[in-house]
Amino acid sequence: QVQLVESGGGLVQAGGSLRLSCAASGRTFSSYTMGWFRQAPGKGREFVATITTSGRSTYYADSVKGRFTISRDNAKNTEYLQMSSLKPEDTAVYYCAAGTWLLATTAAHYDYWGQGTQVTVSS
Repeated sequence: QVQLVESGGGLVQAGGSLRLSCAASGRTFSSYTMGWFRQAPGKGREFVATITTSGRSTYYADSVKGRFTISRDNAKNTEYLQMSSLKPEDTAVYYCAAGTWLLATTAAHYDYWGQGTQVTVSS
């Protein structure tokens, strides 16, 4: 089992940057595909990015491609989401997730979730 804890959210102006972190417990972090999802008020959970166990391959939603970068440090049991050129429409609660499907983009393919961290982008 894996427990995930996100951090790094906050309030930022449009065009600014934030880096989210997701700290995982347990010794099997490196065996999980990791992902980031987000949920805005009144909307469903939306895929943002995913990364393979080794970190060599990544995949992004079109809405964040070129602005967000997902990475991981298996030695530190931590996943990251570097967000740049933020827009008001990026405002949401961001969740990290762990699963065993390769580069999964569907929430149902992830087994473990963090509690979420709020990101608010002001215009």
